[in-house]
Amino acid sequence: MAHPEHFASTTGTLCAHRERMVKQLILANLGESLEVTELARACALSRSHFSRAFKSTTGLSPREWIRQQRIQRAKVLIAGSELSLTQIGQECGFCDQAHFSHMFSRSEGVNPMTWRNRQLRYRHHLRKMQIATVNFSETVIQFSAS
Repeated sequence: MAHPEHFASTTGTLCAHRERMVKQLILANLGESLEVTELARACALSRSHFSRAFKSTTGLSPREWIRQQRIQRAKVLIAGSELSLTQIGQECGFCDQAHFSHMFSRSEGVNPMTWRNRQLRYRHHLRKMQIATVNFSETVIQFSAS
């Protein structure tokens, strides 16, 4: 017998199983072209029913949720890798550098290069703070040892 959560939700939202499954599918394929029709098919729903249920469940349309996830992944790659912004845009499924930069700027309020530079300055500032803390600790230890 099928588990109750596998049945369609009566609230107009995706059931928990379908929500998990479609989000995993999206995240596993962020670098690819993702069509709402394919996502709907994976959930065994029509495109229109899937789109309404997804938005009711997440608060975002499938396209908006995908874009949000792509931006989040791009932020991780920008902050934690040496990949070029063009490579990051491609890795995250944006069709070209201009589109990536436009979508990133719309989401974050600054272009990807500015965002990367701010991250680098912030990390540099944190390192300086850690060094200052270590030096302060050594001074305290030396002072108390005397």
